[in-house]
Amino acid sequence: MTYSPHPDTQPIAIHCAVITVSDTRSPETDRSGQLIRELLQGAGHAIADYLLIKDEPVQIQTHLRLLGQQSGLDAIILNGGTGIAPRDTTYDAIEQLLDKTLPGFGELFRWLSYAEIGSRAIASRAIAGVFQGKLIFSVPGSSNAVRLAMEKLILPELAHLVRQLNPDR
Repeated sequence: MTYSPHPDTQPIAIHCAVITVSDTRSPETDRSGQLIRELLQGAGHAIADYLLIKDEPVQIQTHLRLLGQQSGLDAIILNGGTGIAPRDTTYDAIEQLLDKTLPGFGELFRWLSYAEIGSRAIASRAIAGVFQGKLIFSVPGSSNAVRLAMEKLILPELAHLVRQLNPDR
């Protein structure tokens, strides 16, 4: 059973963009991006956009700025590029743009990950926050990490967080 301190009175469909950051994946091999879309749709949310982009900070920021201008978009979920390898730049690109951060997201993600993968969880730079009135979540690119983040953190709180940003929803 999932604890819900502030139960949502009415379910709402959240309009989301999904971005996979990868130098090697294609739309056909992007299992994590597919999983995010399936889980969102299964929870009654809408996929407004899906992008697969290279792990290049300028590309990431450019796409986030464009998505930030879309009035009907509520949330952006990215996967990939959150480690510490030289090509892992997603965290750095996002962190610079956020108007507000949700530090608890990364902390809880790493705590939950530790239960599954042990001390390797320290290498994750999962991050969440608000940019141009939209929620942004960035998680590692592995399908296990995506499932964990979506099922344990993002989906249970998505509608509540959107309502916090947009009380009229």
